[in-house]
Amino acid sequence: MSRTGRTLEPRAMDAGLAAAALADAWAFSAAGEWAAAAPGAVAALALLARRRWPVAVFVFTLLALQFGHNVLAALAALFSLAEQGRTRRVLVACVPAYGICANLPDLDDYRGGHLSEFAVAIGYSLTAAGVAVLLGRLVVTRRELARHMTELRAAQEHQRELHAQTVLARERAHLAREMHDVVSHQVSLIAVRAGALQVSADSTDTKEAARTIRTLSAATLDELRQMVAVLRAPGSRGAGLAPQPALTLLDDLIADSGLDVTLTGEVPRDASPAVERAAFRTVQEALTNVRKHAPGSTVVVDFRRPGPALDVTVTNTTARHPALGLPSARHGLLGLRERAEHLGGALSHGPTPDGGYRLHLQLPRRGADAPATADGGQSGSG
Repeated sequence: MSRTGRTLEPRAMDAGLAAAALADAWAFSAAGEWAAAAPGAVAALALLARRRWPVAVFVFTLLALQFGHNVLAALAALFSLAEQGRTRRVLVACVPAYGICANLPDLDDYRGGHLSEFAVAIGYSLTAAGVAVLLGRLVVTRRELARHMTELRAAQEHQRELHAQTVLARERAHLAREMHDVVSHQVSLIAVRAGALQVSADSTDTKEAARTIRTLSAATLDELRQMVAVLRAPGSRGAGLAPQPALTLLDDLIADSGLDVTLTGEVPRDASPAVERAAFRTVQEALTNVRKHAPGSTVVVDFRRPGPALDVTVTNTTARHPALGLPSARHGLLGLRERAEHLGGALSHGPTPDGGYRLHLQLPRRGADAPATADGGQSGSG
């Protein structure tokens, strides 16, 4: 129900009770005229204030009973007292007060041997008052049960979230173990063999290639250890992913790529850390894909700053050597697109007319910084 509906519903209920009490005052007036029904009509109108001043309205309706009949107004006021959670002492005192006041105007009619009838009338009045109180307490109980049900649903939802977090933490720990036990072992072997090759090789080119492999393997192991720390962390934030790659490391990335890369344009120095990470990862992924799918091609990495945006374009020519048969999960470009959209940018890629390939990233230069764990796009093939 809308907020307006919740506001109008109590008013409509009060108006309905007041209208019913007005009808009661008119029907049971002594002469069937509004003049005789005036005290009861005033008591009926007082019900409009029953929520703000319940005790005063109840006392007023009891006084009105002495001058004009309006039982319904007094019972409605008593119901309001019970509905608003008044203490038992107050309600226990109000029930006999209603029973007596409702029958005082007719006391003279029961004198002279008719006191038993008066007692019966008081009994009926006490029963009616008790029913009004019970109905009010029933409303209070229903309201409390509804609140408890809401709290119970919230607690159950919280329990489900805790269970989901526990399962997620278990899966993260399992993935961290697999990454540490399998991937780090293999990369460590690569680094060791590359180091041995660097020492034993006679060719300068071979030594340089072995050095590059060893350097990249060590960097990969370092990033892998950081990612394992993230996965083992109990929360999703603040898991020690510092320092993160920035555009200041772009020259080292290009130098270690083993490709013929030309860097054009102006590399920004005032972009936010998240934007720098996204640009760095885009160039890293593009160079990885060139090594896999277009070996021997030349690459141009171009930075442009059109207005408040940052454009990064990586273009390579057609391959000059057969492509390497390396495994690929094709998640790299998908991760780059998600990263770009997370920062309010866009990523596009596709073949060029001369048989090459083009990857274009556009980002707001001061995009909102993402959490450290959102960096998860380590270099991977697309």
